[in-house]
Amino acid sequence: MKAQMFPYGIAPPRQQRAAISRTKSLFCACVGALLLLWNILSVQNRPAILLRSKQARFRRCSIGKYLATGLPFLDIAKRPSLPEYELRRNSLAHALAVEGVDAFIVEPGFTFSYYANTTQTDWEPWEPEERPFLMIIRPQTLHDGSIVANTSFLVPHFEEMRARLLGMPFEKDIHTITYEEHRGHYATLYTSETWGEILSPVVMVDEEIRDFIQRGLASTGFTVTGLDGEVEAVRQVKTSREIGILRAVNTGTVEAIRAMRQCLYLGVTENEVRDVLDDTLQAAGFTPFFDLVEFGKSAALPHGGYDGTRELEPGMLILIDVGAHLFGYSSDVTRTFYPPFFSNPPPPEHNVTEQLKVWQLVADAQLAAVKAMVPNATAASVDIAARDVVETAGYGAYFTHRLGHSIGIKAHESPYLNKGNFASVLRPGMVFTAEPGVYVLNEFGVRHEDVLLVKEDGEAENLSGGFAKSPWDP
Repeated sequence: MKAQMFPYGIAPPRQQRAAISRTKSLFCACVGALLLLWNILSVQNRPAILLRSKQARFRRCSIGKYLATGLPFLDIAKRPSLPEYELRRNSLAHALAVEGVDAFIVEPGFTFSYYANTTQTDWEPWEPEERPFLMIIRPQTLHDGSIVANTSFLVPHFEEMRARLLGMPFEKDIHTITYEEHRGHYATLYTSETWGEILSPVVMVDEEIRDFIQRGLASTGFTVTGLDGEVEAVRQVKTSREIGILRAVNTGTVEAIRAMRQCLYLGVTENEVRDVLDDTLQAAGFTPFFDLVEFGKSAALPHGGYDGTRELEPGMLILIDVGAHLFGYSSDVTRTFYPPFFSNPPPPEHNVTEQLKVWQLVADAQLAAVKAMVPNATAASVDIAARDVVETAGYGAYFTHRLGHSIGIKAHESPYLNKGNFASVLRPGMVFTAEPGVYVLNEFGVRHEDVLLVKEDGEAENLSGGFAKSPWDP
């Protein structure tokens, strides 16, 4: 009998059924093995999976509650415009004339950015070089008697075009003084037409300028003086546009803390809170640049020191000190509070009487600073007003740092509010932090920090969206 032929290699029914049965058995065995392996691995990794899930929910909750506010504070802020930079430079020129100084000299950094919107990394993203790139601002008196800024830039010859391409905020093309590398940088500046008939120009240098540049200028014939007086005050007194940005970024930072707090859960770590808070701030377009998250006894160190792995437990106070940037301006606020799962009033098994007492004490000290922060007061008097409250309550030894500092394009600017600074006098338009604190080592710490504007009259104005009201309402 001839063998039966089957098209396309199809086996006879009995063989086909046997092959299918074997395939099913093999498939079921493989699936069973994979399920067994998955069960083993999932049991072993279940804590990590659950942890990632908690963190993801935490992040979604925090960002969601933040965005649900509508972020109205962003409407306050307007990016500095060309007229704003002209105003700043002209104010500087007027201050130079008052001080009898021929020019102000600065290299890329915070102050350069303030007057010309160029940072150090904009100019040299790799590192500050030995070749000076300097901005020289001189006061020029016009026919009507008004004083305006006349600005030049000392730049290496081969970098002149790159300097022009920075797009600095000037109505006309910038004026450059170029030097060759084999010749003296400072001699080129000294002999330029910039100085007219002035034989030994008196120049004031910014506090951030590098030492070798100061010495180079002095050795060439310039009379060099340090930042002081009316020139220093130009950056200390904020314009209305600067105040708007500071109000927006500081209010937005406090609102981010408040949104994040609603989502806290038992067992979350300090580092996890830090990461979620950063993501929350970024949702508003802010750029976080520091955050300090401390639970319980971690907060007894004002600037931290532990590794951030402490887990949140009931009865722990949480201290968060955080800063972010908007249009180059800084926020710097601190809140101390309980998590939402810690009831108010506190459960009887948790003795937090001293924590609550200190929380209110620090709030009272901050209020005293607000009332003392008025025009013509000294920086020292504001610190002392807050410190007296803490000392009277018997916690003076636990208030271990100054009361605060000015704030702007840097988080920490002069003048500084400390009890020895009687030389600095407050002016309307100055902006300060007020951040009294009490730190009981190995137990807990409390700090309240808000950003305040010195007004024409009356007590200072809060630029942080309102003060903390209680440990449950920061």
